[in-house]
Amino acid sequence: MEVDAAAVERLRSEPALASLRRSLDLAYRDPGRAAAMDAFYAGFVRPGDLVFDVGAHVGDRVGSFRRLGARVVAVEPQPVCLRALRAIYGGDAEVAVVEAACGARPGRVEFFVNSRNPTVSTASAHFLQAAEGAAGWAGEEWDARVEARCTTLDALLAEFGAPAFVKIDVEGFEDAVLTGLDQPLPALSFEFTTIERPIAQRCLDRLTTLGFTGFNLALGDEMSLALPDWLSADRMAAHLRALPHEVNSGDVYCVSGHHRPPSR
Repeated sequence: MEVDAAAVERLRSEPALASLRRSLDLAYRDPGRAAAMDAFYAGFVRPGDLVFDVGAHVGDRVGSFRRLGARVVAVEPQPVCLRALRAIYGGDAEVAVVEAACGARPGRVEFFVNSRNPTVSTASAHFLQAAEGAAGWAGEEWDARVEARCTTLDALLAEFGAPAFVKIDVEGFEDAVLTGLDQPLPALSFEFTTIERPIAQRCLDRLTTLGFTGFNLALGDEMSLALPDWLSADRMAAHLRALPHEVNSGDVYCVSGHHRPPSR
């Protein structure tokens, strides 16, 4: 599936979407990054699979999952990001864009918007508190609040079917997203940050109860697994606690059953 490049260029040129320009460039104007992303996710996603992208932002992962032949449900609450997703993927029948946050229960949720840097907008008030004064987070300002519809992973499964892979990147709300899941899945990833490590512990605890048995991680925006072996939840928790603050963020990859994509 080819991304609508003309739509990307139109979005880049709109003054109202200037805050998304860096994200759009990273997502759609860096072929090397796109190729690395495809090679990495091919360990988790196969043609014909269903994938959920929770916190889809401008859709760089959506594009990768589509290039791998998967059907995608893209979940995103931010109006500016939704505008980008619909412009780029609106003509693709294999992408469903869901206008919502994802959390522990259906309803409404207060969403904190960072207008200058929408990629760190969040539904977690605790995340804002953790970022205040933290090294590497200077200058970030959540200057607006909106009320967003909130769905759950269980509700998405009921509507769209069971996914082969779920990517969760919601800036400190990952534990709430996993609270809304009550059934096992083959694989998923969740973002962690070094300013809120207890969230990762709660995620690991929840995933253990759901039957996940293998854990690895990618640091920052790296498209490779950082560890040579898949770890238990306890060993992954210890590894995350030991990471230096400067790592800032990354993604924990979690699998159930015996399938283990290759590590480095």
